[in-house]
Amino acid sequence: MLRRALGLLPRPIAAARARSFSTDLPAAHTADATFMEAWNKVMPNMDPPKTPLSFMHPRPPTPSSIPPKLTVNFVLPYASELSTKEVDMVIVPATTGQMGVLPGHVATIAELKPGVLSVHEGSETTKYFVSSGFVFIHANSFADIIAVEAVPLDRIDANLVQKGLADFTQKLSSATTELEKAEAQIGIDVHSALNSALTG
Repeated sequence: MLRRALGLLPRPIAAARARSFSTDLPAAHTADATFMEAWNKVMPNMDPPKTPLSFMHPRPPTPSSIPPKLTVNFVLPYASELSTKEVDMVIVPATTGQMGVLPGHVATIAELKPGVLSVHEGSETTKYFVSSGFVFIHANSFADIIAVEAVPLDRIDANLVQKGLADFTQKLSSATTELEKAEAQIGIDVHSALNSALTG
């Protein structure tokens, strides 16, 4: 049945299975020779444009053995909380549930939901509350955590959380438009997660 279904697929889709995964590609970015040649013919006195790959560091190769530490980058739109920090483990609040990430974790992309992100280093644990975002776990024991907003858990005022939860609950009950209801529900979800993080 599956073989018959594959035969019905257009050729480009079936051929796409043969493409390399990103982990199979070379770590260093190589310039497209055809593009560079065409650019130099048209604009010989101007440097070629830079692409996002021009600003990225080459990806470290996947090690043959599992390293002892996980390297974590934890960034916000306005700040970098952790930059290439080696830790034992991180626990992230994924939409599918709490996800522990250790060195050697399989490559994964997960969406974050409001909740507690824990960074474990030896006997020390640092906890952050994250509102949302994504985590990119790479096969080379690197993890990139991108959050929309995050704050260390010990800097959150429990009284303000309770007040915010009450305010958004009141806004939801008095909302008249779908937009007002959606905004109030988001506020309730975030403040409920904050409350659970502080009490749990």
